[in-house]
Order: sequence, then C-alpha cells, then structure tokens
Amino acid sequence: MPLPINISELLNGQTVEWDRLEFKAGWNPEDILHTICAFSNDVNNLGGGYIIVGIEEINGLPVLPPKGLNKNELDSFQKKLIEITHQIDPNYSPITSPILFQDKHILIIWVPGGETRPYKVPTTLGKKAQKRYYIRRGSKTVLANNTEEIFLMGLAAKIPFDDRINHQAKINDLKLHLIQSFLQEVGSELYEQSSKFSLDELAAKMQIARGSQEYFTP
Repeated sequence: MPLPINISELLNGQTVEWDRLEFKAGWNPEDILHTICAFSNDVNNLGGGYIIVGIEEINGLPVLPPKGLNKNELDSFQKKLIEITHQIDPNYSPITSPILFQDKHILIIWVPGGETRPYKVPTTLGKKAQKRYYIRRGSKTVLANNTEEIFLMGLAAKIPFDDRINHQAKINDLKLHLIQSFLQEVGSELYEQSSKFSLDELAAKMQIARGSQEYFTP
C-alpha cells in the first residue's frame, strides 16, 4: 500500500531520523525479522521505523541510485515476510509497500511501534531456535540485555499516550479534508488515492485509528 509519507524525503532522512531507517541491499529474512522486532518494540517511543530493501548503505546512509530488487521477486519476498512474521510473539504484522524509485524496484517495510509490545522472535530461522527480544540502540538492531528486558516488560503495562485509542472520540471527529491536505503537503503518494477511500479506510491505512469494525476509534 502507499505510505503516508514522501518517499524521496524518507530515503534522504528529511522527515524520519536516520536511526529509524534500516537499509538492506538485498533480501535477508533473518536480519529483517530481527529489525522488525526491534522497531515494533520501539523502546524509545520514536514511532517505530522503516526497513528499505534494495538499497545499500555505508555508515548508515543510503547509497543512491539504489541497487534495486528484481521485479519478479517482489511478490515472493512479501509472501515470505508474512511467513516469517508469524513467528513474532505476540502477533504483529508490519506494512509493506513495493516502490519504483529512481527506476529501481525497492520494498519498504513500515514497522510502527506495536500496541502489544514487547515482542520477541527466534534468534535464527532454524528449528527450535530460542525466542529473544530485540531493540534498537542508535542505528543498530541488537539483542536486549537483562536490564533492557526488564524495561521492556514494563512497557507491557503501559502504552505511550499518543498510541492509545481515544475512547472519548469518534471516527467522525477526524476531518477527511484535513487529512488529505496533510498528505498533499508532505507529497505522499497516498494523496492521489485518498479520494477513493472512505474516512475509515484512509484512517486505517495511516494508522490513526484502530479497533474492530463496530468500534473503530481514533
């Protein structure tokens, strides 16, 4: 799906801090799973992060023009991602968006901070691998140490204020024209498609509302 952010600005670190970006030259499912876990744990409440597959990095910065991915592999990569993320405990699903950028195909994996954190994943994709917690330290994905694991356990009892459902609000409190104005201002590709979506659908795609069908709330 289109992301609610300008891709050029994202890849140049203009709208998202560099430590919330992870660049992968190619498909590496084990590393990607660990980074998804780390971003979803969002230990510093920064809003998760983005994994960009198909772009090399040097010292944390992207090498442009991108190396790119084979177009024929994009679908299989997304299917494989669904398979490996089933191993995240508790359940968590990132959002994927295949993008054509500078005439190269790349895959962007959007990983917002999870509501049911902390999350853990297998240390390897081999059989009977132990599940551990991963976090971000600066621009690196690392195993949480004992102190960090205790801190993560504390996150289970509290969700950051700006990630909580507002039970006093209704979905119609959101203004579709203001959301569309924001998407247009930041140059998001989602703006061009926003007129095709209902308020509920657009809010869900931007992750500014959530809940069941009968109780979908900002």
